[in-house]
Amino acid sequence: MDTLEQLLEQNKTWAKSTNYEKPGYFKELAKGQKPEILWIGCADSRVPPSVITGADPGMLFMHRNIANLAVHTDAAFHAVLEYAVDVLKVKHVVVAGHYNCGGVHAACSAEPAPDSIDHWIQHIRDIRRMYEKELMEEKDPVKREDRLVDLNVTEQVRNIKTSSTIKKARKRGQQVALHGLVYDTGTGLLKRVV
Repeated sequence: MDTLEQLLEQNKTWAKSTNYEKPGYFKELAKGQKPEILWIGCADSRVPPSVITGADPGMLFMHRNIANLAVHTDAAFHAVLEYAVDVLKVKHVVVAGHYNCGGVHAACSAEPAPDSIDHWIQHIRDIRRMYEKELMEEKDPVKREDRLVDLNVTEQVRNIKTSSTIKKARKRGQQVALHGLVYDTGTGLLKRVV
């Protein structure tokens, strides 16, 4: 059985089991969503938000991309942010990075990445340049990349804080808390950095 067929079979098993354990669960989900959290995370397959947080379907509204960027030039990200804040009225926006991030690693490499990826991770290179003095004080390259992961999350939270969506929400009195988390792929634990 190939991987896709395996996923489809696992889905059938999950749906059947969930229906048995929670009758009417899918009918309730079909009525609409009311998540309290927008989760901006990395597209890395090792960090699925619902799995690492134990969240059920409907709890997290998500946007994922390489290295969990929330940049001002990304129209898709801003559409998600606007929808989450203005329509869904989320109470929390989380930027979640992770250690051993391929995007951060590529941004630290002297070798260029493939064109589109190289363009995308330029945002991380800019952060690396902003904090170059601090980062270069760390001699261990793994710890240096880990620190850049933390700094990247912090800068993405700052980008969200200065977005027109958040400014307008706060102006109208809507409370939206911003958080920065980092997931440690080696321990399975999340930690707060902002």
